[in-house]
Amino acid sequence: MAEETTKKDAASAEKAPAPKTEAKAPKAEKTEPAGKPVKAKKGKAKRRTVLEGKVYIQATYNNTIVSITDMNGEVLAWSSAGSNGFKGAKKATPYAAQVSSENAANKAKVYGLEKVHVIVKGVGSGREQSIRGLNIAGLNIESLTDITAIAHNGVRKRRTRRV
Repeated sequence: MAEETTKKDAASAEKAPAPKTEAKAPKAEKTEPAGKPVKAKKGKAKRRTVLEGKVYIQATYNNTIVSITDMNGEVLAWSSAGSNGFKGAKKATPYAAQVSSENAANKAKVYGLEKVHVIVKGVGSGREQSIRGLNIAGLNIESLTDITAIAHNGVRKRRTRRV
């Protein structure tokens, strides 16, 4: 019976592909004196320069949010009255809107931003003052667009009830 198993093993070994005996040469890695592999150092990520962008100002009754994007809409910097430490009713003031727009503009200046197209939405008290804040921060305002939603008499009235 032992001979049968050896014959089967020999037959299966003939059918199976022979194992490769060639050993691949190990990849050359940079090593420290201690023999540990060293990762290749990546260069510092180059910060992109954006000369022209868009500023979205959302002025609500309770807060003012300023987002600065490049021309494709990718956000470079943002700020709001609440993120600048204003709480409660002080978030809705024009001064808080000016501080938040100046803060967002200073964050975006790192990218080399110079010219902006301003898009304002909302009816809050910080609309005009946030635009002035952008001007104070040194950004050149190319255009000003208002996209505030306007009521158009709403939905259709309910039908009169017949008894």
